[in-house]
Amino acid sequence: MIQSIKKSMVMLFLVAAFTSCNQEPTLQTYYVDNELKPGFASFDLPTSFVDVENVDMTKEQKEAYNSVDKLNVLTYMKDDTDTEVYKSELAKVNSILKDPKYEELIRGGSVKEGKFVVKFLGDVDRIDELIIFGNATNKGFVIARVLGDDMNAGQLMSLGSILKNADFDEDQLKGLKEFFK
Repeated sequence: MIQSIKKSMVMLFLVAAFTSCNQEPTLQTYYVDNELKPGFASFDLPTSFVDVENVDMTKEQKEAYNSVDKLNVLTYMKDDTDTEVYKSELAKVNSILKDPKYEELIRGGSVKEGKFVVKFLGDVDRIDELIIFGNATNKGFVIARVLGDDMNAGQLMSLGSILKNADFDEDQLKGLKEFFK
């Protein structure tokens, strides 16, 4: 009887482990799988890379700034965006972002210049991850993951205005600047 219960528990544990594993690719797994591959570059930036000490912020902006933990950026730079490899990588990211768990916040751009989309995981008032994905014609693409706790979409949008007056740690931004040249 005890052996039967033990076997049942082990079997239940194994079934739960296999069914709970998400076999679908995620943005995080894509990031980890590709960050060291040729053509890709990755950056992990803590919020401290933006010095807002001398910037006047509203209460809403302070809450938004404090809700952000870090920024993960993955770029794929390619001079020839017509190659099959580039198209394949772009299709992989687009496929991942089509998952309904990624809610769309905004999209824009043009076919000529490039496109971007902003998506998020969580609720609008309690975002766990904000994703900014853009591809630039004849440059490649960039995925920025803003990670934090209970971030608010409206508050995050208000941060744009303070970034103009903030100081940045230039050394941490070198690779990202290369993408936008």
